Amino acid sequence: MKYVPIIGLEVHVQLKTASKLFSSDANINEGEGDPNTAMNAVSTGQPGALPALNRRALELAVKAGLAMHCEIPDTCKFDRKNYFYPDLPKGYQISQFDEPVCGKGFVDIEIDDPHAPRLSLRVGITRAHLEEDAAKNVHSPDGSATLVDYNRAGTPLLEIVTEPDFRSPSEAKAFLQELRTLLRSIGVSDADMEKGQMRCDANISLMPVNEDGSFAQSGFNAKIEVKNLNSFRAVERALKHEIERQTDLYESHTPPVQSTRGWDENRGVTIEQRLKEGSADYRYFPEPDLPPIDLTEIRERMKAEIPELPANKRQRLMEEWGFGKEDTRFFVANDGWADYAENVMSELGAWLGAMDDRDGKTGGDILDEQKKKLAKHAGGWLTSKLAGQLSERNMAIHQLKITPEDFAEFLKMLLNGDVNSANGQKLLSLMIETGTDPSHLLEEHHLGQNMDEEELRKTVQRLIDENPKQVEDFKNGKEAVLMWFVGGVMKATEGRANPEKVKALVKELTS
Repeated sequence: MKYVPIIGLEVHVQLKTASKLFSSDANINEGEGDPNTAMNAVSTGQPGALPALNRRALELAVKAGLAMHCEIPDTCKFDRKNYFYPDLPKGYQISQFDEPVCGKGFVDIEIDDPHAPRLSLRVGITRAHLEEDAAKNVHSPDGSATLVDYNRAGTPLLEIVTEPDFRSPSEAKAFLQELRTLLRSIGVSDADMEKGQMRCDANISLMPVNEDGSFAQSGFNAKIEVKNLNSFRAVERALKHEIERQTDLYESHTPPVQSTRGWDENRGVTIEQRLKEGSADYRYFPEPDLPPIDLTEIRERMKAEIPELPANKRQRLMEEWGFGKEDTRFFVANDGWADYAENVMSELGAWLGAMDDRDGKTGGDILDEQKKKLAKHAGGWLTSKLAGQLSERNMAIHQLKITPEDFAEFLKMLLNGDVNSANGQKLLSLMIETGTDPSHLLEEHHLGQNMDEEELRKTVQRLIDENPKQVEDFKNGKEAVLMWFVGGVMKATEGRANPEKVKALVKELTS
């Protein structure tokens, strides 16, 4: 029997607020500050301490819901979720049960995996609700004690629950990556999984399918919840493991039972933690210390604050500037890069557009013809060379001293043959270090392809005289030898020769 995975995700996102959800103590990232320094009477559940809703957290939740095309109701309310655990000082968590801040919505994704069953998918959002985070238990290495850090207690979380729409681990990973980009673009969260700002639980079951791909039964099989997924790689690995584990159980006629399992990153396996509870086990009831919240004014105000969303920006960058799909993904996923790339292309476009008529073509005609070539050239240098050098220096794009105008000037030099690719990288490195314009650095460091014609001719002739065998091979039709000569001349001249001129001279002097 063949099985298809049915996967849904529950994603907890730490909202980017100054203070916690129901108290005034600081909302700090995990690992920042000493333990138990960001807490007060409310977050530690002291008798008589009352919650006061953080308005900014509510605004960010509504903003996130709008970006995910969710229905935003006129009102929402908070509820108590009752359970006992050392990291929950009040004995209950303030969450939302039946009237959440965000209703049904969707997020469109693309899957960059040729082996995935689908390359694009509209992921249904079931709901998104606000809740306070619990504290963090820290276990001693020998297991003799457990310490509690209350810095995290009360942190504002938005829990986003998807429909069980995923049919492969790569689809789930692609959704999380798109969600991170979306939340960052609207300023709701930094959504860094490695820093605990976005945490994911995955629910997975397997469904038997017929030969034609249709489901062989009507109801879902037992659902397994997998916790402790703190990276995109962990999500993908854990789901692949669960597919294999559950398939083995079905094939051995011992089907899995509904339960919660934890992911062990080091061993690459899931470990059973407990049988899965139902919502009745938490004895939800309305939070008596918080009234229902009117969302109508916030909803309208947040609609006006929604910027261009990532999917729309990627499409526009491709259509307006001619960038390829991979380049646009990089620009939009990394803060500041899209604006920088657009400014560079604007400068390059102005350069081409201002050209005099040539063969009856206006500058606008030339720009339309060359746009994709120009975008490919710019995209390659931005996403590969510039991004690589910034990564080596641990620099962000907003720390870059090179203006878009100077980077466009640098790209024009490459296009015009004023500098070759190898020396271009040296020039780029100097630009990053100094912020000086490229034309000045090109002249100062002798990196340009401006070698004297007579000197170049003598260099090519000397290489021909010293290598009679290569000359004979070239004369006998071995075209690859031509590039050997080009490489030799470039090495001898330290990149100052123009490769096209070298080719022409080799052909002339060996004929």
